[in-house]
Amino acid sequence: MITVVGIGADGWDGLVPASRRAVEAAGVVVGSARQLALVPETGAERVPLPSPLLPNLPGLLDSLLGSLPDRAVCVLASGDPMFHGIGSTLVRLVGAERVRVLPHVSSVSLACARLGWPVESVEVVSLVGRPPAALRAALQPGRRVLVLGGTAGAVGDTLDEAGYGPSRVVVLSDLGAPTEAVGVESGLQVIAIDCVAAPGSRPFARVPGLPDDAFEHDGQLTKREVRAVSLSRLAPFPGELLWDVGAGAGSIAIEWMRAHPSCRAVAVESRPERAARVRRNADALGVPALRVVEGGAPAALDGLPRPDAVFVGGGVTVPGLVEACWAALPPGGRLVANAVTLESEAVVAGWYGRLGGDLVRLAVQRASPVGGFTGWRAAMPVTVWSVRKDTP
Repeated sequence: MITVVGIGADGWDGLVPASRRAVEAAGVVVGSARQLALVPETGAERVPLPSPLLPNLPGLLDSLLGSLPDRAVCVLASGDPMFHGIGSTLVRLVGAERVRVLPHVSSVSLACARLGWPVESVEVVSLVGRPPAALRAALQPGRRVLVLGGTAGAVGDTLDEAGYGPSRVVVLSDLGAPTEAVGVESGLQVIAIDCVAAPGSRPFARVPGLPDDAFEHDGQLTKREVRAVSLSRLAPFPGELLWDVGAGAGSIAIEWMRAHPSCRAVAVESRPERAARVRRNADALGVPALRVVEGGAPAALDGLPRPDAVFVGGGVTVPGLVEACWAALPPGGRLVANAVTLESEAVVAGWYGRLGGDLVRLAVQRASPVGGFTGWRAAMPVTVWSVRKDTP
């Protein structure tokens, strides 16, 4: 059994009796150098957390739990260990039945208390180990955001680049400690953002169907109306993984990930210049965690984690591609394929005949100048085949 004790910047004085007893009873106390300095000497062995943490933590746990089975292990964590903390990692590694968590007040709760913000109305973005671009997806007019990790300078630059320069930004440092301060940066800080869009800027909603010019592209782009329909059929749920095969500009994968912060995606693109463009679009639209795989499908799909949904935006005529995507899906998985040419339409029509699903042809016309008047110009129609895998 591992006991995880949340501790705040107020240190030992801020711990409730149960948390103090857990530390005092431990034979081994594990934590960062800062955390270990917050608790008194109890005679326990003190073990610093390794750096980098995630690659080395499993080995440390094997050592502690294997060689010291009879000694209680206490791991110190900042604030609430289950909120962007080590508690969640430990549960994933050893199982919930072997982890006892004694939480402290989180920095988010303390920040909201100082600002007078209802906790349930705030979005939290962690920049610990993540680039500042991860903040972009959370920025919307009137939204309140708390940033964990990162610096005020990096956050400010991101706000300016995203068109939210006028936002009110407050740095809250050492929350709960005697050294607590506003506007002073420290190693323990939360950055609060009251989002205000700059005049003339164009905020982006999370509803599928961003404007086409939100993406850098070379023409290989699933257009706005078709993209919205395709994503509605892919139906992203929190935590799910998408394969975007023949990604082009990456618009489907990017909007999938914008649907919820826990949504994940792999964009598979055979052309290096397009793969680089997908990465730039992902950064610009706030989903830098998008994984980009360079290579031709179906070979490039080997070894990828199993998807919950697959979008085939290009290459549907490649032999074996649809078969590989369909085989990879679990029961309940969704496959959506778009076709523009007669040859690709013939392929999806054949699969529709075999597997069923839904077959829709979309024809979009846009108003544009015709001399001194306005007329309709038709885009190429797109056939969208979508199907759900109800059996293994």
